Amino acid sequence: MSIYLMLLRTTGVLFFVALACSVIGGLSNAALLALINQGLSATEAQRWQLAWQFALLALLMLGTRTLSQSLFMAMGQRCKAELRRKLVQQVADAGYADLEQHGMPRALSVLTQDLDQVVVFFIALPGFVMSLAVIIGCMGYLGYLSLTVMMIALITVLIGSLGYRGVHRRALQLMRQSRQREETLTGEVSALFSGAKELRLHAPRKQAFLHNKLFNTIEQVRVERTRGYVLYALANIWASVFFFAFIGVVMFLLANMLDLHGAVMSGFAMVFLYMIVPIETALAALPGLTLTQVALKRIQAMQQQLPPEQTTFDAPQLSFHQLALRDITYQHEAFQLGPLSLQFRPGELVYLTGGNGSGKTTLARLLTGLYQADSGQLLLDGEVINESNRAGYRQLFSAVFNDFHLFEDLQGIDSTRWNDEAHALLDALQLTRKVTLVEGTFSTLALSTGQRKRLALLVAWLEDRPFYLFDEWAADQDPAFREVFYHQLLPALKARGKTVLVITHDDRYFHLADRCLKLELGQLVSA
Repeated sequence: MSIYLMLLRTTGVLFFVALACSVIGGLSNAALLALINQGLSATEAQRWQLAWQFALLALLMLGTRTLSQSLFMAMGQRCKAELRRKLVQQVADAGYADLEQHGMPRALSVLTQDLDQVVVFFIALPGFVMSLAVIIGCMGYLGYLSLTVMMIALITVLIGSLGYRGVHRRALQLMRQSRQREETLTGEVSALFSGAKELRLHAPRKQAFLHNKLFNTIEQVRVERTRGYVLYALANIWASVFFFAFIGVVMFLLANMLDLHGAVMSGFAMVFLYMIVPIETALAALPGLTLTQVALKRIQAMQQQLPPEQTTFDAPQLSFHQLALRDITYQHEAFQLGPLSLQFRPGELVYLTGGNGSGKTTLARLLTGLYQADSGQLLLDGEVINESNRAGYRQLFSAVFNDFHLFEDLQGIDSTRWNDEAHALLDALQLTRKVTLVEGTFSTLALSTGQRKRLALLVAWLEDRPFYLFDEWAADQDPAFREVFYHQLLPALKARGKTVLVITHDDRYFHLADRCLKLELGQLVSA
């Protein structure tokens, strides 16, 4: 469904009600001008009658304007919240490989700045529509005064708009460029935080990163945005100068040729002067409306680039008899993993080793269903894993990846396990002095990498899945905790019938495994 149709569906009939209020408010505004012009030459009795009409029109204009702006502001926030929910759900349901390729900076930019621009659209729209209605109303009144002058005015507005459009197109291009460059800026600011330690330990790198990358991107965004807004301002100035020139030409050069009498001349001058403000207002709103168009296209592009996976399943599978990889291959740029054939059974402890870049983490993500193989089959108890059952298959696993993320609570885990078992694990992992667990929420995550990995292991343990995967878990632990991990925790999981795959370089513990696998350049070799 088009993003524009989705916006209309979210706002419903209120959008058209608010739009009608804007039109009525603008036409009422134009009608007030007509009353003022009539009042200039009216008798005393006629002025009293015009006064009542003026008061009613003024109240109608103020009421519809207030209602229109209130409705559009409310709809803007509703659309922003609805789009944010849909996009967050789409990120949650997207395939992991698609999510990796899309990247966090772009998604973060869409979820913040682009959605804020949607709200700006709804805030600017009532003023824009009302200004257009005022212009149309004024044109109608000009036609009432003189059809000839109205036709000349329409031609003038058309020529002025064409000139504006030429400048506007270049301004739009600059706005799009700056919007795309802000994605780069978001990524670089993220690197400023995530690489804080490295930058502080290497002053030349920090200076190079700031001046060659971050400051340069900031400057490029500034230049492109400035040029874009200056072009919009020049377009507005062009429109104003053009319209004033038109007034001068009609009043001082064409008045005799068109046989315009005094009342028509005064009405024409008043109407056209009155129209300049709505025209400028409408033109001034166009940059915001243009940026909204850019934002909506980026939102739609994100939706297209993150197609949802099949995420529904009947119930998580609590056990299995055999998990097999049959001639699995996976290609990433110049690197190919496989073809690989492997089998895993319950109660089996398997170590996986290999050098950097050998494909260990890629194999782990294929095994857990985060990546989809280019060829070959993933079989669970003889059933082929495909798009329809992949989400359910992933529920077999609990993993602590090398680039793990630790959530601050235990939501989604059986709350009966939050107390005795969780606190016993906190004690066994020597974390009770660092972290407390209250109603399923950790008191802090401000811990060392090794301590956070221990906390991640605790969470994985409480998930109680049939298959456990640990990717270099012991790499950040001191020798004492490595002993606990290899001699106590892993055997305890095996004793509970869990299948455990450990990616490790700790060859001194290889004898504890039922099997040792080794990867070299994407191929299995003898351990």
